[in-house]
Amino acid sequence: MLIDTHTHIYLKEFNDDRNTVIEKCMSNGINKLLLPNIDTSTIESLHSTCEKYSCCKPMMGLHPCSVKEDFEKELNSIKTYLYNGNYIAIGEIGIDLYWDKTTLTIQKKAFEEQINWAKELHLPIVIHARDSYEEIFEVLDKIHDSSLFGVFHCFTGSLKQAKKIIDYGNFKMGIGGVVTFKNGGLDKTLQNIELKHLMLETDSPYLSPSPYRGKRNESTHLKLIAEKLAIIYNCTFEEIAEITTRNAKMLFKLD
Repeated sequence: MLIDTHTHIYLKEFNDDRNTVIEKCMSNGINKLLLPNIDTSTIESLHSTCEKYSCCKPMMGLHPCSVKEDFEKELNSIKTYLYNGNYIAIGEIGIDLYWDKTTLTIQKKAFEEQINWAKELHLPIVIHARDSYEEIFEVLDKIHDSSLFGVFHCFTGSLKQAKKIIDYGNFKMGIGGVVTFKNGGLDKTLQNIELKHLMLETDSPYLSPSPYRGKRNESTHLKLIAEKLAIIYNCTFEEIAEITTRNAKMLFKLD
């Protein structure tokens, strides 16, 4: 059994064949899909997908790329949903400096506020950290404590950054399609990280693994990521599935 710990299957890219894609997941042993929110514009489709498919579990949060001038209004709406709904995590949240560095100050504010929600609600956080590991660490170093836990989604950092994440004590690293890229370098970093720190994800419809780069990603491609990890760790596919699934179940408190 595999768990896709990060998929946006509720987005319009799946409107024509969502049912087929989910059926393929079930027949391939991928029986849970964890869905991070983006902003208020995606909440309706997130909810409707999770209501229709019991394998889909929702998160609630404001994506850093959606942190604009009206971010406080967005956060207020998202907080209302979060505190009155049933969600497995707060996500995806964090800092993204790939698209827009000018919003760093308000991205930090939004990130910190949502971390405080996580502490209040005892929920994990799902961190988006694109070109921003040091900025993320700066925030966490200031407000991290033993009550905070979660995952660094789409981990692509260095070994030094991985060790920093592990030293926080309650964080995992989400491994996706990048690990299959020929010159990505993530495979070499992972050789020095124990499997107990990892979970599997696709980030579909984005970041398709090889040989599907440039095409729509989907959760069935999770098997390619697990197969690559089996090569890196010189173990069986079944061992990868068992350990990463156990890690996901513990972090997100899944049945």
